[in-house]
Amino acid sequence: MELSADMRQFIADHAADDTRSLLLAAARYPRVDVPFAVIQIESHRRIRDKLPQWFAARDRLVFPSRRSVEQCSSEAAARYKQRLIEGAVGSLCDLTGGLGVDTASLAERVARVIYVERDGPTFEAAMHNFSALGLGNVTGLHASAEDALLILPPVDICYIDPSRRDGCDRRLFALADCSPDLEQLLPTILSKAPTLIAKLSPMLDWQHTLARLPGTSDIHVLAVRGECKELTFVVRRAHAAPPMIHCVHLTADGGEQVFRFTPDEERAAPSAVTASVSSFLYEPNAAILKAGAFRLVAQRMGLGKLHTDSHLYTSSAEVTDFPGRRFRVDEVLPFGRQLSRVMARTVPRANIAVRNFPLSPDALRARLRIADGGDVYLFATTLADGRRVVIRCTRIG
Repeated sequence: MELSADMRQFIADHAADDTRSLLLAAARYPRVDVPFAVIQIESHRRIRDKLPQWFAARDRLVFPSRRSVEQCSSEAAARYKQRLIEGAVGSLCDLTGGLGVDTASLAERVARVIYVERDGPTFEAAMHNFSALGLGNVTGLHASAEDALLILPPVDICYIDPSRRDGCDRRLFALADCSPDLEQLLPTILSKAPTLIAKLSPMLDWQHTLARLPGTSDIHVLAVRGECKELTFVVRRAHAAPPMIHCVHLTADGGEQVFRFTPDEERAAPSAVTASVSSFLYEPNAAILKAGAFRLVAQRMGLGKLHTDSHLYTSSAEVTDFPGRRFRVDEVLPFGRQLSRVMARTVPRANIAVRNFPLSPDALRARLRIADGGDVYLFATTLADGRRVVIRCTRIG
């Protein structure tokens, strides 16, 4: 699936073009597969930030479809999953290879990788790309995960990322709706490998999923730049202990926030609801919010929680290592009819968030008659005594 010199030149010449117009003008380029070229151009645009190393090598790579680029892991997420490979690992099988981003990343830590993909064009493109990226330790198997497991030799680790779209391109979230059905396939996978790493939808309830994947030793809740991107389950043959939950947030500045806990620790943590807002306000990162470590984060950080259901925290002294955003509290305003007049005069622009509050951010913004953006942050929430307030803050971390 090597791109010809003419195709590479066409892609370079039209890299900044409007792709819809380019498709409409396809008749002007009878010697060029314009639809395929458009897929390459649009893929290059998508991977610029998502896969910077692949973007740097884009002239040597082939992208089989828009969907393959949309569904692949980001480079940051793929790099994180490298850490799940403990010690020297001889062999790994990626049962649902897709574009091969995770395969390529894991191949840097494993001696031998078997890449499995059922879609023909995607398989061909990925095998070409592995060669172009210099990954000589990846071999391919054009098959479904189910068929591959029938002939797969024993390996140290299996990796799987079930497809979360159906034949009509609708998004799927339930474990049983994805393809392949991991719950049904799990015993067969663990008969081939003592460890399974499963990348699952961030929309899943991890506790509900845990009951369906016995042997889970670790659950990694990964957020990137403020958005929860993946739930990754590590399942081990004959493992029976409660899992460790790893909340990891990769920040925009290249930093990392990590918070680990067990379900028993969260259940045992005392309630830390406080009666008032102190000098500093804290909002947990997306990974902690997804994992539900609401009481434990307050206990470990010495914080008060504004309300059982608000998931905002406060303290009189700043806690600089809090895993989330930190704010200095400038003012606590009661929510009422007079607030819109006060805000219109003093805060023409602000970033608005609501937690345990009856209005959406857009509805509150319209009520307060203020524009979006700026350096002011407004948190509309409900306090432990039932009062509804708007907390005016300045972000400090």
